[in-house]
Amino acid sequence: MNDVLTIGITGGIGSGKSYVAKMLAERFGIPVYDCDREAKRLMAESEEIRSQLVGLVGPEVYGASGLNRQHLADYLFADPEHARKVNAIVHPTVLKDFSAWAEKQTKPVVALESAILYESGFYKHVDYILFVDAPEDVRLRRAMQRDTATEAQVVARMKMQQTEQSRKLADFIVDNSTDSDLLLLEQLKQIALLKQ
Repeated sequence: MNDVLTIGITGGIGSGKSYVAKMLAERFGIPVYDCDREAKRLMAESEEIRSQLVGLVGPEVYGASGLNRQHLADYLFADPEHARKVNAIVHPTVLKDFSAWAEKQTKPVVALESAILYESGFYKHVDYILFVDAPEDVRLRRAMQRDTATEAQVVARMKMQQTEQSRKLADFIVDNSTDSDLLLLEQLKQIALLKQ
């Protein structure tokens, strides 16, 4: 990679990491690579991912209209080991795509947003880690509103995330417990000044 500085943005469900990423892009001009969105794109477009997923899950994983998300979800949730196998196919391609994307950027700092920054191993490929934090009750309320999910569904997803470990390993912790942009902007200024 060129000498661009990379920041990994992560945080638990409902913490507002996408909002923080959006603010870094809009207010400070830091380009952000959204791993979740790009992984979905690559699963639809990459022949390498397609052939490996077909080999792993079966030909039904892709239909006439592209990736059969329901079939893939059924496979993923049938066994925790299945998720590991699918991730081993998808993550290397996402990382390669991110590296190629970062090479093309003209800004001195870029960011990579990922809910699974540690689990995917992406944290090894960034210079700094920014953890977006908010109290559990705030995260629960936000996630329930955003996803129109029940409290039990959100709590189950929260339990699967390793937020405590992520918080400990972070270089920057951004408090996103209020809905105040001013408080958020103050905290993000130090990150935006990393490579002036």
